[in-house]
Amino acid sequence: MKWTDSLEIAIQLSEAHPEVDPTRLNFVDLMTWVMALPGFEESESHCGEKKLEAIQQAWIDEVE
Repeated sequence: MKWTDSLEIAIQLSEAHPEVDPTRLNFVDLMTWVMALPGFEESESHCGEKKLEAIQQAWIDEVE
């Protein structure tokens, strides 16, 4: 998985952290959790605010 795989990341995050409200998650924690997912292959140097926003929005959509 890479930073651009927003939907797949969102699905895995919602399964790993069902108690979390993604609208209240800060980007530092989000980045850390994404990088800890099994199969995630990119470094934080390839991450940016727009990619984190896309992941967060996909997670919000997944929860709703």
